Amino acid sequence: MSLPQLSLKAARHLHLAAQGLLKKPRRRPQPADILSAIQRMSLLQIDTINIVARSPYLVLFSRLGNYPAQWLDDALSQGELMEYWAHEACFLPRSDFGLVRHRMLAPEKMGWKYRQEWMQENADEIDQLIAHIQDNGPVRSADFEHPRKGTSGWWEWKPHKRHLEGLFTSGKVMVVERRNFQRVYDLTHRVMPHWDDERDLLDQATAENMMLENSARSLGIFRGQWLADYYRLRQPALKPLLESWQNNQRVLRVEVERLGEMWLHADLFPLLPQAEDDKLTASHSAVLSPFDPVVWDRKRAEQLFDFTYRLECYTPAPKRQFGYFVLPLLHKGRLVGRMDAKMHRKTGVLEVIALYLEEGVKVSVTLEKGLTSALNDFALWQQARQITLARLPDGLFAGCRSGWEIDIA
Repeated sequence: MSLPQLSLKAARHLHLAAQGLLKKPRRRPQPADILSAIQRMSLLQIDTINIVARSPYLVLFSRLGNYPAQWLDDALSQGELMEYWAHEACFLPRSDFGLVRHRMLAPEKMGWKYRQEWMQENADEIDQLIAHIQDNGPVRSADFEHPRKGTSGWWEWKPHKRHLEGLFTSGKVMVVERRNFQRVYDLTHRVMPHWDDERDLLDQATAENMMLENSARSLGIFRGQWLADYYRLRQPALKPLLESWQNNQRVLRVEVERLGEMWLHADLFPLLPQAEDDKLTASHSAVLSPFDPVVWDRKRAEQLFDFTYRLECYTPAPKRQFGYFVLPLLHKGRLVGRMDAKMHRKTGVLEVIALYLEEGVKVSVTLEKGLTSALNDFALWQQARQITLARLPDGLFAGCRSGWEIDIA
């Protein structure tokens, strides 16, 4: 029996449908949408760079539209979410605690995220810290002074910050809220009082198979080698797993233009007829985070979207090709460009330092309308009153190259 035949465009649209990025939201967001969006993606990567919005808030904005960023903080403090090492440091539904618990119980396998020597050398002080939390409640690392005043830099982390990071990775404490994006830690047995390792613990193989299924669902359409990166797993033996999923009608093999054989997750089966007829349309234009699941696997983004992306904030300024914190631009199912931007919060100005279109993307009325809408929505959510424009492609925003005022209404 021949496989369903899909164009590359249709495959992109299926992936964006799985991610919640195919269509612009039709209604105002609601607080419950935070958890729903993260469940859809499985994971929401955390990054602290604040040159525009911090990444986790931006990833949600790209999908939900103009929502109060506080809603993400609320979802964490209300117990809907948890934090742990997944793709990297991530928010994930607290109901997925069991998927990562085996990692907590074997922290020595977590590489640079856990220093066994530090925990052993400072065991007495760490025990005192645990007793302090037990007696006095949740803490931040900011609650403790550095023994050497004036030190700074990650290599000069104060001891209690290192203690808390180690306790977090080993599952002794969990993040229960963030205050000004600073982690607040409490003891895991208080956060998860009904959890019992003896009764509830999943073995590593079972947990990782569930992670792989989450990855398949969140990708929607995928090559086998794309699955492991989603939760940073070692590349598993996929053939028996995919055959099992296929036998249970969880996935379907499809043939995609240029990419060859791929797999479609069952959640997207209802969209397959439209996709086969190239009638699955994309209407969304949005600013994306560099840590959006659509682009965090650079090889996947290159294969699926012809979009070569590298984060350059850690590259010396003279060697940067595009800029410090460059945001991918989505338009109607394509990654059409990227934008180096900075939000000046005191003056209410969103500065577009440079905007680049991908090779082969031509300026058109439709493109300009989509990007104008995306920039306006982004600036309004950032509470900007004005957008300033610097380096632009020829012909783009020709009528307002010096910038524009935001329509607050």
